[in-house]
Amino acid sequence: MTRLLHIQCSPRLRRSASLEIAHGFIQSYRQQRPDTEVTTLDLWSLDLPELDQTAMDAKYAQLAGQPLGNAEQRAWARLQALAEPLHQADLLVLSIPLWNFSIPYKLKHFIDLVSHQGILFSFDPENGLQGLLRNKTAVAAYARGLDFSSRSSTPAPAFDFQKPYIEAWLNFIGIANQHSLIVEKTILGPDIDQASRQAAAEQAQALAQQLAARQY
Repeated sequence: MTRLLHIQCSPRLRRSASLEIAHGFIQSYRQQRPDTEVTTLDLWSLDLPELDQTAMDAKYAQLAGQPLGNAEQRAWARLQALAEPLHQADLLVLSIPLWNFSIPYKLKHFIDLVSHQGILFSFDPENGLQGLLRNKTAVAAYARGLDFSSRSSTPAPAFDFQKPYIEAWLNFIGIANQHSLIVEKTILGPDIDQASRQAAAEQAQALAQQLAARQY
């Protein structure tokens, strides 16, 4: 059985290109692997806590090997609980729209809450930083409104801070096996939008079949 975690990063439930492609991938994957257990984290429905003074005190007490007070223990336990679905999953699917050349602030908020030593990575002087989410696979469905090709006015090397950031974060927490599904030009007219969605949907279906053939 595959445990699939879908991290839903767009608040736009209707006409969301990233969500459409992610759902298509998940549907195709489940057709190949009917016993797949799917869990969804809708970041817009989660009650994400603030990374406040108490949480930061807990973080630095952990780093220093110092005991945590009661409030700090509760704050740290909350962060651990938010990260637990990531640990439990075999396959992560992220549906991510591009906002102002980067990722939605809710996703950044979530990443800041869970990316701590002892939660998603470890560190020691001998081995350095080690991600704790090894032996997992991630599929990211990226949606962009504009054209990010090299000949466009917004070429990816200069304007794309969405995909490189997510790839760096996934590598940092131990997920080296990554796959990308990209739908672009969604605001350049309905025909261009539909063609881009269709191409990404076909890629999603092919990738789902490829990954479903593997054993988790």
